[in-house]
Amino acid sequence: MRSFTTLATLLLTLALGACSSIETNPTDTAEFKAGNYTFFKWRSEPLTNANQSDDLLYVMDPIVRREVNSALNQRGFILDPERAQFSVDYLQAVGLREGVSSQDANGGIDPIPSARPNRQINQAMVDNAHALSGVQTTNNVAVQFNDVTTQQEVWRVIITKIIEDVNNVDTAAVERNINRAIKQAFRPLPNAS
Repeated sequence: MRSFTTLATLLLTLALGACSSIETNPTDTAEFKAGNYTFFKWRSEPLTNANQSDDLLYVMDPIVRREVNSALNQRGFILDPERAQFSVDYLQAVGLREGVSSQDANGGIDPIPSARPNRQINQAMVDNAHALSGVQTTNNVAVQFNDVTTQQEVWRVIITKIIEDVNNVDTAAVERNINRAIKQAFRPLPNAS
């Protein structure tokens, strides 16, 4: 009975993880690994929010920086601008879900009637297809590592769908999502030399 409970818990954890809406697309780590890096710096300065704006850009900047620093520190990398061997930068943008075809972007409902076994197209399906065919916007972050000497990119990861509803931003949810996204995105990275 105990092994059944353990197995059920493991399967539930995996299922919940698979349902995560955050997607990461890292590049190969071979070039980064070959650099034998230990020290890093940020390529750009943190944003200053003098007017206390609640714009997503200002909300996410300190969170992304903190989580990236934490993830790199856990792998043994040291933030030291004077001795930095690679620089870290990120780009934040609202955009389309990466890698989603237009049919998938509207929930799989095709507005053009076609022959489908055991499925009849009715007006409600066509109306739903038109209503759901808008662009799916997400809040995407690309984290990029550049070699300080050559200024060439040595690793990059694109993280999509950190914010699901840009009209209702919950700062606590943003922190949780960024934390989970950075941990997921940095999994393939090697430890510091």
